[in-house]
Amino acid sequence: MGTLRYPEKVKLIIGLLFNDASTYVKAKRDLIRCFGKIDFESDQLDFTHTDYYKEEMGEVLKRRFLSFERLFDLKKIYTAKVKTNLIEKKYSKEGSRTINIDPGYLNLSKLVLFSTKDYTHRLYLGKGIFAEITLFYKDNTFNPWPWTYPDYKTSEYLKIFEIIRQIYKDRIAKSSKRCIC
Repeated sequence: MGTLRYPEKVKLIIGLLFNDASTYVKAKRDLIRCFGKIDFESDQLDFTHTDYYKEEMGEVLKRRFLSFERLFDLKKIYTAKVKTNLIEKKYSKEGSRTINIDPGYLNLSKLVLFSTKDYTHRLYLGKGIFAEITLFYKDNTFNPWPWTYPDYKTSEYLKIFEIIRQIYKDRIAKSSKRCIC
């Protein structure tokens, strides 16, 4: 029989797609109210990897990533997707989103994204939310799976996740006073 082990708390990350900077600023304020202080905000990036959102959100989309200072217990972190869906709805116009908010989490070994859509590589967590391991950490870098979204495979995004991973690593090392490799 195996010994039960409980996972360390994880780092909440959120990717946002938008075409209007003022909507981003308002949504960011709502996210801070929900999840606490931000400890990382990426530069604004052009989103040119797919035209999936074109009809709903327009052609010229921007992307930013946020991570939050507080670490979260894995037990209910998926409910972040429920909360971000409400924020998306708040800023929708005529039934179309003006901002897409994709939460997930990062730990030392992986980056996980939450979704409301099921697929072969996703697991159901509850409240209509599924999870997929989007990237795994091996050989000192994040690596994609065959199902990883094209933008999440880019060196630009991987560099962002490396920075967030280092913030997380420093935080858990500081809180536990132990060496984490």
